[in-house]
Amino acid sequence: MIITAEAYARAGLIGNPSDGYFGKTISIIIRNFAARVRCWESPRLVIVPRQRDESDFAGIDDLAENVRQYGYYGGIRLIKAAIKRFGAHCRQQGVELEKRNFTIEYDTDIPVRVGLAGSSGIITATMRALMTFYGVDIPKTILPNLVLSVELEELGIGAGLQDRVIQTYEGAVFMDFDRRHMEQVGYGQYESLDPKLLPPLFVAYHDNLAEGTEVTHNDLRSRWNRKDPEVLAAMDQWASYAQQSRDLITAGRGGEIAPLMDANFDLRARLIKISGGNHQLVRIGRDLGAAVKFAGSGGAVIGCYDGDPERLAKLRQAYGEFGARLIEPKVN
Repeated sequence: MIITAEAYARAGLIGNPSDGYFGKTISIIIRNFAARVRCWESPRLVIVPRQRDESDFAGIDDLAENVRQYGYYGGIRLIKAAIKRFGAHCRQQGVELEKRNFTIEYDTDIPVRVGLAGSSGIITATMRALMTFYGVDIPKTILPNLVLSVELEELGIGAGLQDRVIQTYEGAVFMDFDRRHMEQVGYGQYESLDPKLLPPLFVAYHDNLAEGTEVTHNDLRSRWNRKDPEVLAAMDQWASYAQQSRDLITAGRGGEIAPLMDANFDLRARLIKISGGNHQLVRIGRDLGAAVKFAGSGGAVIGCYDGDPERLAKLRQAYGEFGARLIEPKVN
């Protein structure tokens, strides 16, 4: 029997990047894109490489193009680390796994390295496949922590819980990573929001503006650890934007979060160096009357607009002329 598991792309609606710093965020799932993992029983444990794992090239230009598209690391390291961490988690929980091996393969159409959680999508899908294969239940509250530990502890990738929470819970989720609660129970307080209460949204991304999440998070972590007053104050402010947005959305006033989204990005721009191309991704939407912020660490933005189809058409055209693609995220 072939087991298939999926995890979808996501966009940070508000509050990011405070999720790794005891902040608050709202995130949405994007069902337009998914990472899929398939596994089946086999004599030995085998991980099947995909195009992003290639090590055989026609020449230097071919290698350079592969690196441009996929970076220097493919999906195999993510799956290897996920399998290792899954086994360690089961041992720690006293769960004895059957002596069975499997072949595992993956594919993904989540745009690469543009802040839509492609890496954590592969890991989350792998965990789901392994849970089904071995008949192991991992609670929803715990699974995001386990996925994050793959990146932080196995691979040294700086990140926060937000992506893993939304890819586990799906839909739209308000996340409160209050320090006291986290230290007491080990995970945050997660509240699912009705996607129907969200304002009209779009996501635009540009493949050539990709930037790994570690670039942002590693610098922020260093400044946070040094108790940089500017960083500490920013984390509180981002959390406040998320809380205000949650309150507006649940009150049926989702369209009023637009100024908070703009403020979220403007604070980020004051704190973190942002490339000219990524600034342009934001400006294009704002020039056409939308509120726009980063969906993640760069390369993709999420925008809120008034729902006017003509405005959306103009946004789509303007982003297309810039070489970016605009989608309407499928959240339900």
